[in-house]
Amino acid sequence: MDLYYEVNGNGHPMVLLTGGADVRNWTFVAPLLAKHNKVVTFDGRGTGKSPSPLEDVNHVKDLLSLLDHLDINQATLIGHSMGGQIATEFALKYPERVSKLVLLAPGLSGFSYSKEFEESMKKIHEAAPDIEKMIELLLCDPSYRVVTVSPHRNLMVQMLRHHMNRMFEWPAVKFIWPQPPAIERLEELTAKTLLIIGKEDSPDNLRVANYFRKHTKAQIIEIPGADHMVNLTHPEKLYRQITDFILI
Repeated sequence: MDLYYEVNGNGHPMVLLTGGADVRNWTFVAPLLAKHNKVVTFDGRGTGKSPSPLEDVNHVKDLLSLLDHLDINQATLIGHSMGGQIATEFALKYPERVSKLVLLAPGLSGFSYSKEFEESMKKIHEAAPDIEKMIELLLCDPSYRVVTVSPHRNLMVQMLRHHMNRMFEWPAVKFIWPQPPAIERLEELTAKTLLIIGKEDSPDNLRVANYFRKHTKAQIIEIPGADHMVNLTHPEKLYRQITDFILI
């Protein structure tokens, strides 16, 4: 296994997944969960301390390899942002390996994001290779309106700076996702699912949550005063909600 990972605690296995960040994304949540569970955090390929990709990236395959390497037959998956997208795809492809599914402001493959979002991403890419400008533009997005005025802004900036520097090291690769996209197969989701999202997240991310509400049996919880980075600003609330859900 060439991916960087950390294992803390004992008990029920929980695997925490993130997207454009690294294990620091779970700085405040993982220690709480590790009090009574076996918690696995890891850096996806090309992020954090994991190696840069040498070929197209298959996050679902990487997750399967990690579970097999750690001899974890079944785990609760907790995915944030693109980590939620990975967790959803994995649960659809390997339902027997997922005990429960917790999605924090998840992405969703096949979802049509707004013109405003696409234009915002275009401006960020056009600012390359000026990483500080890219970070400034990204943090102007409504989905970060809470964390940017919180004590955790610096941690957020550090993770973004590290991630963007790493991405400039990558060769020309793309992400490989199962087909058809998850948005067309959500009704096949069998894992008991909890979706948590901040009420101050972006309209697009809130629309994704509504799509889960309409097409799955997921329990949906909206946290007032939280944005996309609910994992940094509201770890205690997340811990309570996740613990209650696991015990049901």
